[in-house]
Amino acid sequence: MTLFLSIAVPGGTVGVVAAAAFFIIFLGVAFIAYKLLRKTVKMAVRIVIVGIILAVAAAGSIALLALGGGKSDRPTPRPSRVR
Repeated sequence: MTLFLSIAVPGGTVGVVAAAAFFIIFLGVAFIAYKLLRKTVKMAVRIVIVGIILAVAAAGSIALLALGGGKSDRPTPRPSRVR
């Protein structure tokens, strides 16, 4: 059970928050682009543009989550001896 509880997200809490914020920002950008392009561009082109923005958001979030955090500053506890 101890090994199960010692598993952490590679990016840490800061990485998760940064990835979520990155995705939410790009989701907002995609929504604004969708609304701005609503009357000027045909549906297929509009969907492609929004899809590209969402793909960048997803890729950036995954990259921040996987690579962003690095090592934590907190020391890792040593396993206790079982008697």
